[in-house]
Parts: sequence; C-alpha cells; structure tokens
Amino acid sequence: MSGWRSLLLRIGEKGPEYGTSSDFKEHIETCFGVIRRELEHSADDILSFLLQCAEQLPHKSPLYGTMVGLLNLEDENFVRKLLENTQSNFQTSLDSGDCDKIRVLMRFLTAMMCSKVIQPASLVVVFETLLSSAATTVDEEKGNPSWQARGDFYVACILSCLPWGGSELVEQVPEEIESLMVGLEAYLSIRKHNSDTGLSFFEDDDVSGKGSTEKDFLEDLWDRIQVLSGNGWKLDSVPRPHLSFEAQLVAGKSHEFGPINAPEQPEPLSQHSGVIYGKQKHDAELKYPQRICRLNIFPATKTEDMQPIDRFIVEEYLLDVLLFLNGCRKECASYMVGLPVPFRYEYLMAETIFSQLLLLPQPPFKPIYYTLVIMDLCKALPGAFPAVVAGAVRALFERIADLDMECRSRLILWFSHHLSNFQFIWPWEEWAYVLDLPKWAPQRVFVQEVLEREIRLSYWDKVKQSIENTPTLEELLPPKGSPNFKYSMEEGIERTEQHALSAELISKVKGRQAAREIISWVEESVIPHHDWEIALSVVVQTLLDVGSKSFTHLMTVLERYGQVFARMCPDHDKQVMLIAEISSYWMNNGQMTAVAIDRMMGYRLISNLAIVRWVFSPANVEQFHTSDRPWEVLRNAISKTYNRISDLRKEISSLKKSVASAEAAAVKAKADLDAAESKLMLVDGEPVLGENPARMKRLKSNADRTKEEVISVNDSLEAKEALLARAFEENEALFLSLYKNFSNVLTERLPDASKVQTLQALKSIPADEMAVDVDESLEMEMDNENGAVKKSVSNGEKASNNIYKIGEKEQWCLSTLGYVKAFTRQYASEIWTHIEKLEAEVFSENVHPLFLKAVHSGLGRSVIEVSRS
Repeated sequence: MSGWRSLLLRIGEKGPEYGTSSDFKEHIETCFGVIRRELEHSADDILSFLLQCAEQLPHKSPLYGTMVGLLNLEDENFVRKLLENTQSNFQTSLDSGDCDKIRVLMRFLTAMMCSKVIQPASLVVVFETLLSSAATTVDEEKGNPSWQARGDFYVACILSCLPWGGSELVEQVPEEIESLMVGLEAYLSIRKHNSDTGLSFFEDDDVSGKGSTEKDFLEDLWDRIQVLSGNGWKLDSVPRPHLSFEAQLVAGKSHEFGPINAPEQPEPLSQHSGVIYGKQKHDAELKYPQRICRLNIFPATKTEDMQPIDRFIVEEYLLDVLLFLNGCRKECASYMVGLPVPFRYEYLMAETIFSQLLLLPQPPFKPIYYTLVIMDLCKALPGAFPAVVAGAVRALFERIADLDMECRSRLILWFSHHLSNFQFIWPWEEWAYVLDLPKWAPQRVFVQEVLEREIRLSYWDKVKQSIENTPTLEELLPPKGSPNFKYSMEEGIERTEQHALSAELISKVKGRQAAREIISWVEESVIPHHDWEIALSVVVQTLLDVGSKSFTHLMTVLERYGQVFARMCPDHDKQVMLIAEISSYWMNNGQMTAVAIDRMMGYRLISNLAIVRWVFSPANVEQFHTSDRPWEVLRNAISKTYNRISDLRKEISSLKKSVASAEAAAVKAKADLDAAESKLMLVDGEPVLGENPARMKRLKSNADRTKEEVISVNDSLEAKEALLARAFEENEALFLSLYKNFSNVLTERLPDASKVQTLQALKSIPADEMAVDVDESLEMEMDNENGAVKKSVSNGEKASNNIYKIGEKEQWCLSTLGYVKAFTRQYASEIWTHIEKLEAEVFSENVHPLFLKAVHSGLGRSVIEVSRS
C-alpha cells in the first residue's frame, strides 16, 4: 500500500504510520501534507480511496470531513468532483434502498458541513426531502402506512446526524433547524408506535404489555436528541477535529450539495385487508430493518458516566465496525477496543455484541462471526472483557426461562463454542443447583444442552473432565455416543434369525454387491419369510452400522445403497418408520441422528412431511420441553426445504438474465446476417447479393447457434420454473402439516381458552406438588469489579424460584408455543405467501387463542392488524 493510502486508512489510529502520536490534529496535518503533494499526480485515485474510507470507516467521518475541508482550500475543483460523486452514490443508495450506505453518507455529509465544505442550508434541504417523504408514507390518505419502516428509517438517519453536526447547524441556520425539529416532532406524532411484536428477546416483554408502553427505538432516539439539544449540543463521544483548523477552514468556499430525490412512494393499499397490510409491512421491514434492538443485560450503574446520547453513538460506532470489518476479525476487535471516546465502554460493547448475536428474526451475520469477535476481544482485553462476558452469561442465565426460544438456541450454540475455545473452563459449581430443579426447568435444560453441544465440539471424556469440580453434573451429560446396534455380534448377546440376516447383509456389502442385488435379496429372500418391519429394521440398522465410523462412511453408504431405502420406503408411512429406526440406532448420539436424517432428505430418500410426522410422534412430543433433539431435526428439514426454493429462485433469476443476453445475441447475429445478405458484390463481373461465401457461412452458423442457445436457455428456464412450482406446492403442504400438528398437540394440552388467554395466565396456573422443596434461596448480585456471582446460600436460587411454580404440563405448553413463534418468525416470508390457505384450513376460530397469538406474533402482526382481516 502506498504511503498516502496508508496514512488515509490509518488516520486517528495508533500505529507506525503516525509514530507515537495519537493527537488527531497532528494526524490530519501529516496526512494532509502528503495528500496535497500527491494531488497533482493521483487526484482520481485519492478521490476514490478517500470516498471508500469515508464509507467503510464511518467512525472516522469527522477526520475525513476535516481532511476534505483542508483539500477544499487547495483545490476546489477536486472537492466539487468529490461532492458530485458523493451525490451520485447517495442517490443510487436511496433508489436501491441500501440502508447502510444512506446512513453513512449522510453522516459524511454532516462532517463536511462542519468543515465548511457544504453549505448548512444544503444539508437541511437533504433532511427535509427525506422527512417529507417519510411524512407522506405514513399519511393514511396520500401514502401507505404499511411502509412506515421506510419513513422511520429516513427519520432515524436525520436524527442520527445531529450529534455530529447539530451544534454547527443551530449556530449557522437556527431558523431552518428549528423548523426541521418541528417537522420531526410532527412525524413522531402521526406515526404508529412500533411495538416490535414478536421481536423481543424476552417473552415477558410481550406478556406484561411492555411493548406498548415502552418507547420504541425512534421515540427513544428522539428523547436522547432532545436531551442533547437541552445540553447545548455538547458531548464527548464525537470528535470535533475541525475546530482545530477553524481559522483556516472559514476561508474555503462552501459548495451547494446537488439535489436529491426520494424514491417513489409505495402504491397505496387497494383495500383495507389485514393480510395485504401485513404482507407489505413485512416486506418493508425486511428492506428497512431496525438496526438494533437493545438488550439490557447489566444494571444501569455500569454505564452511568455516559450521557443518554453517548450510548447511541457508541452503539453506532460498534455496529459500523462489525458491519464493515466483518471479513477481518483481528482488525474488527482492534477497532472496537480503540473507539474515539473518553470513557470505558466494555459493558456496553458486550451488550451490543450480544444484541446482534441474538437479534430477531436473524442476526446481520452468521453467529460464528460474533463468536470469533468475542473471543478476540477477550484476548485483546484480558483483564476486563472475559469477566464482562461471564457476567453477561450469568445475567442471561438468570432470565433463561423468559428468553425467546430462538435466542435460547443461539445462546446455547454460542456458549458451548465459546467455552471450547477456552479449554471448557467455567465455574460449573455455581450452577450445580440445577440438579435440584425438575427436568423441565429451563435452567437445567440449558446446562444439559450446553454440555451436549460441547461434546460435539470435543469428546465425552474431555467434557466430563471439565466438570470434575462439580461431578454431580455428570448426570446431565448425554450417554457416550456409541451406536445402539440391535444385531451386534458381540459375545454374550443371544443370536436370532435377524442377527443371521444382518451378518449376511454385511458380507454382501463387504463383497461390494450393487444396490439392485441387495434389493433383489431383500424382496426375494427376506420379506417373503419375515415381516416387512423386520426386513426394514435389519436393512436400516445394518447399513447404518456399516456407515457408523464417520460422516464420510455414512455418505458412502447412502450414495451406494440409497436406492435400497428408496425401494423399501416409497411412501410417508414407511419413511416415518425408517426415521424411527435411524433414531433408535443413534439413540445415544443426537448429532448423528440429525445428520443421518438430514442427509437422507438431501438424497430424497425421506420427505419433509415424513419428518414432520415423526417429530410429532408421541415419543418426541414428550421431549418438546426437555430436549432440543426433535427440534433440531425439524429445523433442518424446514431449512432444507426453504433453501431449495431459495436456490431455485436464484437460478431462475440468473437464467432470465441469460435468456435476455441470448436473445440480444441472437438479434445481433440475425441483423449481421441480414446486413451481409443485402450487400451487393461483383462475382465474375456480375452483381450478386451477399458477401464472400466464407464470411456468409460463418455468419449463418453464428445466427443458427445463437438461435439454438435461446431455445436451450428457455428450455432450462421452463424446467426450473416447473421445479419451483413443485417446490412451492411442497412448501405449502409442509407448512399446512406443521401448523396442523402444532395446533393438534397444543389443543390437547393447553388449558381451556376461557380460563387462559395469555402466557402470564398460563404461568400463573398452580403447579402440581413438586418433589423439590426450596427451604433457602440464593441472593445474587453482580460484583462491580469482575461480574462474578456472590453466593450467600449453597443450594437453590432466588432467580429460579419462579420455575418451581410452573408444572411440567404448563412448561411443555410454554416451550412449544415459543417454538411456534420462532419457526413462524424465521420463515415469515414464505408463510405470508401461503397465509390465505393457512387461515382457511388451520388458523380458524376453533384453535386456541394462545396458539394464534404465537403465530401472529411470529408474523409481526399486532391485534389491530389481525382484526383488519
């Protein structure tokens, strides 16, 4: 990297580029000195790289804004061109709905306004354009209120710029900014409060009605801006390097920023239908998602030295770093610990990362990314951050019973992976009391699932060793993952006819007999003399045993003998029995059960409908509240079905582009041929139509080839569209089956709807007498220094007492309803496609209101929206 690039990139950081200095003024002077010398030779490269840095390192916007201000004193044309490029990028981002780029460019514009590059009035015009668009969107008559998410996003972008430039705007254009603030307040008065239905981290947030009384994100941000305004726009978390150069910058020419146009308004709702409103609201929230949902893990005392606006600004810094440095985890951690703020923020950093890891419906990046970031931060801040993370885990564990089921699953996966990177060290003795809880208590289930996931990342003996200080927890370890082979030939086991059949099949496999030979043997020699069920058991158990050594062995068996399973289990009933045999063989290993079923579905040996039926079989239903095993299999099946449709849609989109390209090539080839045929040329002194024969032959061949290519690509497109139509039907059948089964099992177990209509009421049902007596309670408090738990009693826990009051049946209902909401939320886009049929066949008035509430919550539908239907 050349010197000027390195200086621009590393400005404001401690590093070799700037020696030992950490002063922003010195950094800017050093960088400006080099850039000024290079400007004559590399103006275009500097412009491009400077814009790239401003867009991808937005926490340095004030530094880059000041740099542009100084360059404006040297070369106004360069800065004018930079503003033109910025305006073009900004307009493109608005048109395409690129939320991150819109927000970052608005901050950069604000920083340049502070450095006298842009006229303040021009920036206010940008704000007013977006505010006007937002106000029109939420207007019942002129706009489409279902797209409020877009209006909220525009207003949030305007508000988020004010900490970076509010002081200058008030000073230079007081009337315009006052008018803008009045407009923002008017927007907040006409928009609808966003209750974040179904997106809360904790179930009790919905139960207690907090969602409708607490301020939503935009209302909260407005309050923080109001406090900042009342403080004279003074804050410490935004650097103001332009003030060090103010005497120079005032001599520069302030430019007008080119006009921008807000995108076209969404089409107004054609009819007042709850379904249409809900679909459009869902689409809008997907395109303009809320960036963060705050997860308040720690007490307020941990961040009491911050102003209200400081929390928002530090969150912005952290989210920007996570977003733009997601491919460089070491750099990401380095930037996160070196933000330009004068106070400590480890607790806020942990809350922000966990809020992204647990963000609903999906985190911005794969959970593994946050695992690596937390791990690197623990290594970068060994004296502070590990204790903060441990404190966060303990705080979340206290509230695990109320944590959303999807968040709970992610927390289990993250925590087990995190411990695997730190030698599985954890003070398990703190949680030994979970053994005194009933088997369905969420805290006990959490510990059990974490240990099971640790074994997947290591091995049984290693995990057992990690809990040696609390040997009683060994009770929660799963059995060692050895197969449960019914027809084992080990000594001491009574041999039966089935054992002989299994041994014969093994010899055939070892003899590399083909699948068709095995099928013939089963149909001619096994089934005629034994029950079909016995034949299935022998074949499945034996072939699984052959492939039990590793994942690779399993794949080999399925590839070589998959047709045997397909021939024996052609319908759903028999496939359910096949899955039951797989579960029986791998009863001691949940991971292999899930993998084997998933692979068989991948090879189309098992259908998704058969998997749903197996998951809702009585034996599995009884585990819904105590084990993740059936849910993992169900998640895999739905995910694979969804991925098939997603892949087909991508392929069809690509093929449509190929069709357009092929048709354009065919038109051109035909035009070239026609043009050549129409030309006159002399042959033996006589005029003849057409060019020389060799070129004519080549052009005709090219025209024929392109025509055939159009036909071929169109055929491929038709085939893919047919596959998509079939997949769409399969998806509809899957969701119908899934929700019918959910409705049936919940109807059997939920109390009468006249007695229980809320989760709080369900939790309040007196439990049966429990075998657990709590004589003492544990008082827990967070150590201010290291986040450790202080215990006053050795057994039991005050925070867990509520669990004892919930009986097994009630806990089963709570867990299952939680999974209904989680699955609905995750696949809401597909479910909205089939909502009319689901409402007609499943979500009728006869189903339990708690089931309906879980579904509607997952779809993000409020009571008002449902009533519109």
